[in-house]
Amino acid sequence: MKAKKSSFKKLKSKDGQLFNILNICLLILFTIIIIVPIWNIVASSFATSDSLAKGNFIFWPKETSLDNYIRVLSDSSLWSALFISVSKTVVGVLAHTAFCAVVAYSLSKRELKGRSLYSSLGLITMLFSGGMIPTYLLIKSLGLLNTFWVYIIPSLLSYYDVIILMNFFRDVPTSLEESAKIDGASDWVVFKKIFLPLSKPALATIALFHGVWQWNDFMTAKLYVTDKALYPLQMKLYEIITQSQAASSQGLNAAIEIGTTSKGIQLATIVVTTVPILIIYPLLQKHFISGMMLGAVKE
Repeated sequence: MKAKKSSFKKLKSKDGQLFNILNICLLILFTIIIIVPIWNIVASSFATSDSLAKGNFIFWPKETSLDNYIRVLSDSSLWSALFISVSKTVVGVLAHTAFCAVVAYSLSKRELKGRSLYSSLGLITMLFSGGMIPTYLLIKSLGLLNTFWVYIIPSLLSYYDVIILMNFFRDVPTSLEESAKIDGASDWVVFKKIFLPLSKPALATIALFHGVWQWNDFMTAKLYVTDKALYPLQMKLYEIITQSQAASSQGLNAAIEIGTTSKGIQLATIVVTTVPILIIYPLLQKHFISGMMLGAVKE
């Protein structure tokens, strides 16, 4: 019996080792599948027009050049678009996070009058929308067309983010709030001094998700902005692509020469627009693993 048990344990340990090796191999395979196309884009952005036209490389081109990045970074309209993208991302994240936090704090209080009605209205916004044309007419009637605030005001509220914050606020011990109010703190002081510091992981998550959305948002500028001075980077990238497609219709020789050059500019622009997100994400990642109730008292 002991021999059978020992052999069973050996088989079980071998199966576990094989399972771990299989998982590692799958992770390596998925990593390669993700990284290789991204690296190919980065490498192609440094390729010359001839190397890019031949396309006979995967990891690094034989002939490299910084011409694509020089042309991209020397374009004054690109810097203007970068300023708009950074501004709308920073302002949009701050306004969206603050607004959702205030709404969530109010709705987390069961004594709030009309709380069920407000919650029902919020759930409706998650299931239904007004549609493209009614939304456009609303934006026009509010005077937000061709203004910077068209990027900020329509995206202030996301009830999905409100629900996340409500769950965090409800888990805060009531003893903290009661002790603060006994000391004379108002609801605003309790919200600012107690609830917000304890909800940093949720706030960081919402800020990151909304920041990525703001940075990648293209449709808002496409639908509501015609002033090129208010174009973000994504709209600038769209312009580059459409211009290269228009240039390719001029003829085969012109298409080869212009298309390869514009393709390199497109790839360089993609890299430039992606780098800021790659830099910001690790800075906020630490908040995802930090404890929400660190330093709080127990019930």
